[in-house]
Amino acid sequence: MSEKVLDVNEKPQPVRWLALSLQHMFAMFGATILVPQLVGLSPAIALLTSGIATLVFIAVTKFQVPAYLGSSFAFIIPIQIATTTGGIGSAMIGSMFVALVYAIVSLVIWKTGYRWIMKILPPIVVGPVIMVIGLAIAPTAINMASMIQVDGQDVYSGLHFSAALVTLASAVFCLMFFKGIISLMPVLIGIVVGYIYSAAIGILDFSQVVEAKWFAVPDMLIPGVDYSFVVTPTLLIIMVPIAIVTIAEHIGHQLVLGKVVERNYIDNPGLHRSLLGDGIGTLISGMVGGPPKTTYGENIGVLAITRVYSVYVIVGAAVFAIFFSFLGKVMALIATIPQAVLGGISILLFGIIASSGMRMLIDHKIDFDNQRNLVIGSIILVIGIGGATIKFSPTFEVGGMALAAIVGVVLNLVLPGRKDDTLMDE
Repeated sequence: MSEKVLDVNEKPQPVRWLALSLQHMFAMFGATILVPQLVGLSPAIALLTSGIATLVFIAVTKFQVPAYLGSSFAFIIPIQIATTTGGIGSAMIGSMFVALVYAIVSLVIWKTGYRWIMKILPPIVVGPVIMVIGLAIAPTAINMASMIQVDGQDVYSGLHFSAALVTLASAVFCLMFFKGIISLMPVLIGIVVGYIYSAAIGILDFSQVVEAKWFAVPDMLIPGVDYSFVVTPTLLIIMVPIAIVTIAEHIGHQLVLGKVVERNYIDNPGLHRSLLGDGIGTLISGMVGGPPKTTYGENIGVLAITRVYSVYVIVGAAVFAIFFSFLGKVMALIATIPQAVLGGISILLFGIIASSGMRMLIDHKIDFDNQRNLVIGSIILVIGIGGATIKFSPTFEVGGMALAAIVGVVLNLVLPGRKDDTLMDE
């Protein structure tokens, strides 16, 4: 491990602090604002809540864990489904119940230890479910990249698809041919290049930027004010099971982050604290209209490259995110990003999500000559990507990613031949 520049509780000099914090904000910026663009939420509120959630997370983990919380891609499909069936408020309610699951799991871990959750979420379950997250929404990326609305109908546009391809190529070029911080921001750089190309070919509309105020309070969605707080079994089954995936993702990030900064975060401050911080951040986000939160691998990558582990740098990034969310002109400019550009970057991003699930299987040497592993992985993939649904009544059904996650956990528990193979390095 290279020698650290700043340890977790060390403060940088003011000017350096400013630069390092801005760097972290830009590393997460592209992905964090992409999620609300895909599900119909406000990018400004997503940015605001990411900053607030990060500050809450750092406080709950006693200023020991330098992690940034951004918008979770795992909830894109569940939010879209919940919004279709009950409105955007329904998705926010579901997000709050996901936070409740985090709190309950955190409490149980606090009282009983963390080994049990490692056993019910082995790589053979988590890996294929992560692959489903990326692959199930792949058609959305392609439609965004190549289709435009004409008289309410989706029509192919070669001009818009060219913007998607330029965006995709720029992000790939950034990943492949640059090193250091630049290689950690392919989403942001791809969007910027795609945006410039879109302006050159004349597919941008700046009218809303001209009309926007310089400072504007982000559009919030408050329960009981902007929507009725109505909880249904269908809503819970759409959103809550995805917590299985995001909890596993959280554990993985804590393990990787611990290796980077040379600490054992599972033990101290404890998995229960980091999960609780993530859950409270998601709860606050849902209560004001933001997407669910998760720790961001992009920012862990920045820590690894800069060797600056200071939690105060992350705090600075969170403060910058909150400040930027109130800049009305900036948020209006973000809203002008063409769907084709977002579609182009989504092709890469969703593919990387799917590939990360595959990588988990490879890293843990999952043997698919073993019939048990073959059965579990195959069923999860087909149920999740195929969108299988079980209807219990006209208003209550379980399907897609949620059903895949549930089936994966159950199969792992009931099929014979289960080994002690967990996400934790023993």
